[in-house]
Amino acid sequence: MEPCGAMEAVKVTPVFPIASWQDKRVTVFGLGRSGRAAADLLLDVGALVTIVEEHASQDFEATSTAYGLRGARVFRGDEVVDGLRDLELLVVSPGVPKDHRLLKEINQRGIPIIGEIELAGWFLRAPIIAVTGTNGKSTTVRLIGSILEQSGKRAFVGGNLGIPLCEAVPKKTDPSPTPDYEYIVAEVSSFQLETIHRFRPWIAALLNVTPDHLDRHPTQEEYQTAKQRIFENQTIQDWALINADDPVVRTMALSARSGICEFSLTKKVEQGVYLEGGDIRARMHGEDFLLASRDALPMRGDHNVANAMAAMGIGLLCGCSGEDMIRALQTTPTFEHALEVVREWQGITFVNDSKGTNVDATLKALQSFHEPLVLILGGKDKGGDFSKLVDSITRQVKGVVIIGEATQKILQALDQIRPVTLATSLTDAVSQAVAFASRGDVVLFSPACASFDMFRNYHHRGLEFKRVVGELQ
Repeated sequence: MEPCGAMEAVKVTPVFPIASWQDKRVTVFGLGRSGRAAADLLLDVGALVTIVEEHASQDFEATSTAYGLRGARVFRGDEVVDGLRDLELLVVSPGVPKDHRLLKEINQRGIPIIGEIELAGWFLRAPIIAVTGTNGKSTTVRLIGSILEQSGKRAFVGGNLGIPLCEAVPKKTDPSPTPDYEYIVAEVSSFQLETIHRFRPWIAALLNVTPDHLDRHPTQEEYQTAKQRIFENQTIQDWALINADDPVVRTMALSARSGICEFSLTKKVEQGVYLEGGDIRARMHGEDFLLASRDALPMRGDHNVANAMAAMGIGLLCGCSGEDMIRALQTTPTFEHALEVVREWQGITFVNDSKGTNVDATLKALQSFHEPLVLILGGKDKGGDFSKLVDSITRQVKGVVIIGEATQKILQALDQIRPVTLATSLTDAVSQAVAFASRGDVVLFSPACASFDMFRNYHHRGLEFKRVVGELQ
């Protein structure tokens, strides 16, 4: 297996839009993890920081007190308006929609509004590898991180995945700052891309685009426009890595001014990684070479093979050898809440796919199994078309259990499907799924919905599923 030399990564020296941060009046809207990371960075560089939070969490008081001791002002609830009176820059958390009434008022005052990844990008010097798409972002980002680590490269892995990019910026107040990273690998969401201005990835990866977050984005076109912004600030020195099998992605990438690298499960690509028969091959630097047999990858489902191929394409651009990449893919643990096998009980296998938060993700999960299935789905609707599940359910599923706010909409979409039952809780749903299942079956928990009707997030939802399954006797 041939190694591939690195494409030259552009080391971007930030051009700060702000000449001096000292005493700059900056407000951070939202005290979640990204908001706290932004506030920490701003305090470190000497800004006068105000934090506003409309919906305080249980630990708000302790967090508020800690920031107060560091010189920040903190406002909550009805006091938020007071915290937005005197500012020169607003850093907004991705959970705050762009059409929020207070953001509209700030915008009318001519005050710049940015997000946390934009702020981090002003300070980061290492090339950024940014990954977006409707599904597979977290998996692909983690695989990229594993590949770079296996190849001996120092990489920060975070973003929407869980660790804010601002945490990759060395702090002046850190007595022993960590060395600069060679690469910044970041999962970025449509919400985060809405608030970029200069954010420039060296590699911008767009994995796929299907309807999602239509409870936040007014139309599918606006959702796609947000995703497309990942290419916005790239130059001919950069790379766009795209899914050649997704016609929407190919069209969106026409706006990219960068070089194009592709991955494909169905056809040979001019540059990138592709599947031919049972082999995963690459075409780079004008050469075509074998990377591995598809069977060498431990992933279940074509969608996860595609994620691995996207990660390999990025690995090749970073100069990683084929041997290191395959070794990394073979040894990376199964990701929690993504087709995670939880338990086998009385011959029934329970699979946690809580990260399946939209219809397309659940469809891919269904297509990953050949065994008879019992499907648990439901939650908070994100504007998905549940009728897209009908064909796969008809072919593969022997029973459906529905929970959550979207129950009536799902019932209407699955009108011809039998049997279907309704559950009042996740415990009830697992109990009903067990009644449908027989030895050799798989109970698949892939909600096709957001979690916020009953749970804090998909992670909390997945943990609860695992708890309930673990208590079966």
